[in-house]
Amino acid sequence: MRLAFAAFAVAATLTAPTFAQSEITPLVSADWLTANAGAENLVILDIRDNIEGTDLGALPYIANSVVAPYASAGWRTELDGVPGMTPPIDEVTALIAGLGIDDDDHVVIVPWGTDSSEIGGATRVYWTFKYLGHDEVSILDGGWRQYDAVGGERVAELAQPEPALFTVDLQEHLLATTDDVLAALESGIALVDGRPVEQYEGQSKSPVVAALGTIPGAVNIPHSNFYSADYARFAQPETVAALIEAVGIGSGEENISFCNTGHWASVAWFGLSEILGNKNSSMYDGSMAEWTQDPSRPIQ
Repeated sequence: MRLAFAAFAVAATLTAPTFAQSEITPLVSADWLTANAGAENLVILDIRDNIEGTDLGALPYIANSVVAPYASAGWRTELDGVPGMTPPIDEVTALIAGLGIDDDDHVVIVPWGTDSSEIGGATRVYWTFKYLGHDEVSILDGGWRQYDAVGGERVAELAQPEPALFTVDLQEHLLATTDDVLAALESGIALVDGRPVEQYEGQSKSPVVAALGTIPGAVNIPHSNFYSADYARFAQPETVAALIEAVGIGSGEENISFCNTGHWASVAWFGLSEILGNKNSSMYDGSMAEWTQDPSRPIQ
């Protein structure tokens, strides 16, 4: 459905998509996408940054897609001095509705597919849709790299989408707050640090984080372990199972993923929640940038 206006509403019931729920998987292949491109209620969401600054020539865009670059479209914002946070609900809903995405649509997110950090844009946008209650969402496994490899159709210009009606049913269990992390420290809920080893061990830190180290008791699964830059493929369930087993987390155990700003954390969350199927997984939006704002909070 495409309406000539944008609106924001909160509703518990979403209209069923054209694709059967069983057909909507967290990852889709480039072959699947090219076979279904142009189908009713399928929206290809291109979040690649700096498309115009590449050597793609006169045909830089994906056919039948809408474009909302991860870094500049408004998927994240600074709130109370913390960078990279989920925007106010009305703002992120207006962004989605303005792209012509409505409740009936199966959204397929396409990043460049270069490496695990860049894939984090796709997993973070995917998490945003899930948090807003829109389950009809997937990521193109391998992103543009795989799409281009199978000869996916490219175009010179994009059609302007008509704004749509996108309703929201917040899934608050997917978002962990600082209070949730403090409670996790008391209860023993697993904390998964998705940053590189050197940041986890306190050898270095992001400029947006005020102190070296990690949250006490956290285990480390670097985001790079979830994605193969060589093959442009996300980790398979057996690989994710091995990763969490190596750090002592059960396959269904409650856990909270974090990083510096909730970007790399979304890669870990996607691996545990969507690939492995652990629906007891959440993500700490503010992550270490928010945690270290208060020097009284413990650091290991």
